[in-house]
Amino acid sequence: MVMERIFLATPHMSEENYEQEFIQQAFDTNWIAPLGENVDNFEKEVTELVGVKHACALASGTAAIHLALKAVGVTKDDIVFVQSLTFSATVNPIVYEEAIPVFIDSEPGQWNMDPEQLRQAFRKYQPKAVIAVHLYGLSAKIDEIKAICEEYQVPLIEDAAESLGTLYKDKWTGAYGDYGIFSFNGNKIITTSGGGMLVSDNKEGIDKVRFWATQAREKAPYYQHEEIGYNYRLSNILAGIGRGQLKVLDDRIEKKRQIFDRYMEGLKDIEDISFIKESEHERSNYWLSAILLDSDKVTPKQIRETLEENNIESRPVWKPMHLQPVFIEYKVFGGQVSEDLFNRGLCLPSDTKMTVEEQDRVIDIIKSLWS
Repeated sequence: MVMERIFLATPHMSEENYEQEFIQQAFDTNWIAPLGENVDNFEKEVTELVGVKHACALASGTAAIHLALKAVGVTKDDIVFVQSLTFSATVNPIVYEEAIPVFIDSEPGQWNMDPEQLRQAFRKYQPKAVIAVHLYGLSAKIDEIKAICEEYQVPLIEDAAESLGTLYKDKWTGAYGDYGIFSFNGNKIITTSGGGMLVSDNKEGIDKVRFWATQAREKAPYYQHEEIGYNYRLSNILAGIGRGQLKVLDDRIEKKRQIFDRYMEGLKDIEDISFIKESEHERSNYWLSAILLDSDKVTPKQIRETLEENNIESRPVWKPMHLQPVFIEYKVFGGQVSEDLFNRGLCLPSDTKMTVEEQDRVIDIIKSLWS
């Protein structure tokens, strides 16, 4: 999971000229605008791509989740239902607002939130919001989750940090919920080095998020502040990088899918290895290719350490949030499925710069453990 190559471009400028313009501006004036045309156009281009009406470019996906929670009114002691099998950045913003996470298990045979466990949680608690995740680029059953949230009149936030470009029933993940978030962190399918975006059809909500994200500065000739604000806006330079990266998104998705298919083909003869694949209604970006083991002979730890001995990085599946010491006090519905995925799963090298020969080497090393 090495950072993708940063590609700088605009519709009217080569990569080299675009970079030189920013560098020359810095030398000549000692000033680079923190906001500007690139931020505005990056937001516009993402909304057009994803099929939503409004967007706010932010410093990270975590910031986007945080402000989405504020936008739906989450405050101290409110309950938020959230997927357990995820990265902690999905959950930390709940605690920023002194709210209470309640964890929902994954669906059997899938990475993501189990709609039935979600319904069970609704029968016991009245949450202020639900956060569903599209893990490793594979879509949750987001239409079912959305229907449950609408039944209980609770806003849905989609954590699509890992699933930019994934389509579910011909609609982009991130566009189903009341708010959707994307991440452009260095390891994502496209990157601005660090960055994120919040998208929604709710103009009033996005306008409020933009206000909070720019230090909640009121319209006045002096610095007037009536609410707590945040330094959460994406810089104009990074937005320019993002605009260039959007141009290669389709190529990156195709490459990620090729990587996944090659692992499937290369490891198909090992009965102990299986993959969680896209559904028939889905076109996944396959951000990471992950395997599940059902073996008494080989463990995920053995594979990871053997690859590491060959200077190849792989990683365990996310450790469920309900098992994390910092969140151990909070309630979980289910938990056994995500624990099993953590115990049996492994994320394989999936960088789009990986050559066929490098991937074949990974496959051969894994296969050697069954020899």
